[in-house]
Amino acid sequence: MSAVDLRRFLACVLIWGTTWLAITFQLGSVAPEASVAWRFGLASLLCAGICRWQGLALRLAPAVHLRLAGFGASMFGLGYLCVYYAEGHVASGLVALGYSALPLTNMLASRIAVGTPLNRRVGIGGLVGLVGVGCVFWPELTRLQPGRDVFLGALLTAGGVIASAVGNVFSTRLATDGLHVWQKMAWGMAYGALCCLIAARLGGQSLGFAASTAYVLSWLYLAVFGSVFAFYFYLELLDSVGGGRAGYVGVMTPVVALVLSGLFEHFRWTPIGLIGLGTAVAGNFFILRRENPIPDGMKDPA
Repeated sequence: MSAVDLRRFLACVLIWGTTWLAITFQLGSVAPEASVAWRFGLASLLCAGICRWQGLALRLAPAVHLRLAGFGASMFGLGYLCVYYAEGHVASGLVALGYSALPLTNMLASRIAVGTPLNRRVGIGGLVGLVGVGCVFWPELTRLQPGRDVFLGALLTAGGVIASAVGNVFSTRLATDGLHVWQKMAWGMAYGALCCLIAARLGGQSLGFAASTAYVLSWLYLAVFGSVFAFYFYLELLDSVGGGRAGYVGVMTPVVALVLSGLFEHFRWTPIGLIGLGTAVAGNFFILRRENPIPDGMKDPA
């Protein structure tokens, strides 16, 4: 991985690692459909403004819009709705643990959709990282009691992971259409917001907005940093290194979130948790370390 891609990777991890805490200020008084719609609605407008500033076209062919709709509905719509609702049934640690499977899910989705060769190193590193994050969250998971909430939470988490992987496939396909990342984000987030508005209408949910300081500040942070900046870096990373390596952001993000939980939510580290942290970092280095030089004309499958 190049130095530029490494900076993109670290930016995604650090920003998204803080959004887990910011999302807690969005829950409760406003329906998840509305919160996700307001977040990506604002982010879409900001991305569209950047497109205008950079001279990037916003009028695109109908076939491209179909792929953009699939991209937005899966990555920014269904994926985030699953996250919000999953955290209403189980602890956030279980949701984060589920998303640590994203590198493997991305790799399998790319294999199924476009026949991308499987990468042994990404697979091994992803499994190592998954084991590490599982160790970090093990004390929390052992406190869960089997029941309806656990089943629904696990099902929603799995749905979110799969939706994100599908969105990554659409994103890769859109890159071959020649779309710039800002174009993909402007329209993808707009379609994601529209998906959430439709879901709210069909589910009879109110489209309210909380005027409290905590809600407004978390909304602005999630829209500007958690959506515009982080997704720009992520999609650039996705186009550059492929879904397997880019998806490892989902393994390291929970580690940052746990550090913040220790500072602000009294999360207690255990010996097995510290071992798990080291294991996750080791898996991260295994995936991201630079390989031997590759002859011109050949590309390492991701």
